[in-house]
Amino acid sequence: MIKIGVLGSGKGSDLPSIVGSIEKGELKGLAEIVAVISDKEDSGILHRAKKYEIENYYLNPSGIERIDYDKKIAEIFENKGVQLITLVGYMKLLSKDFVENYRNRIMNIHPSLLPSFPGIDLGVHKQVLDSGCKVSGCTLFFVDERKDTGPIIMQKAVPVYDNDDVEKLKERVQWAEQKVYPQGIRLYALGRLKIEGKKVIIIK
Repeated sequence: MIKIGVLGSGKGSDLPSIVGSIEKGELKGLAEIVAVISDKEDSGILHRAKKYEIENYYLNPSGIERIDYDKKIAEIFENKGVQLITLVGYMKLLSKDFVENYRNRIMNIHPSLLPSFPGIDLGVHKQVLDSGCKVSGCTLFFVDERKDTGPIIMQKAVPVYDNDDVEKLKERVQWAEQKVYPQGIRLYALGRLKIEGKKVIIIK
C-alpha cells in the first residue's frame, strides 16, 4: 500500500474522487492519504481533509523562500512516509530541489490536453473556447522543473459544445479529472508506470 501526500491551494475538487476510490473503489487496499498540506489557511481542501479525518496542515508561505518552504513540506511528508505526492489545485511552483528529490513521484492534473493550453483554471478553458477547439480534456502528468511540461501519464478527452461557457466546460473537464486521477494512482501503486525520458509507458 502506497502512502500519498496531497498539496492543494483551493477547493480540492478532485480530492473526493481519490478518497472515494481508496474507501470503496479501484484504490482500495492499494493506497492511503496520510497528509494534506495547503498554503491557504481557509482553503476548501483543508476543510475536505478534516471532513475525511485526514491529517492536514496549513503552512504559511509569507516571508519564506520557496526552497525553504518546500523543505517544510518535505519534512512533513518524510515523517509520514509519503511515497507519492499528488497536486490537487496547488498554485505554488515547486522548487527544483524538491522536484529532483521526488523525481517521478509528483503527479499533477491539468485541465486541457497538454501540451496545448497551459495555464491556470478558468484561463485555460477560456483559451480552449476562444480557439474554437471541438475537444478538450485533462492531462495527468509527472511534475518536472518547468510548468506543465512533465511526462504525460494519461489523458481523457471531453467534447466542447457550441453553447459552452468557461464554467460549463470546467465542470465537464473536472468530471474527466475525477476519473483519471484514481486510475493513474492505481497504475503507480501497481508498478505499471515506466518512465523513459519524456514518455510514460503503461505496462500491461
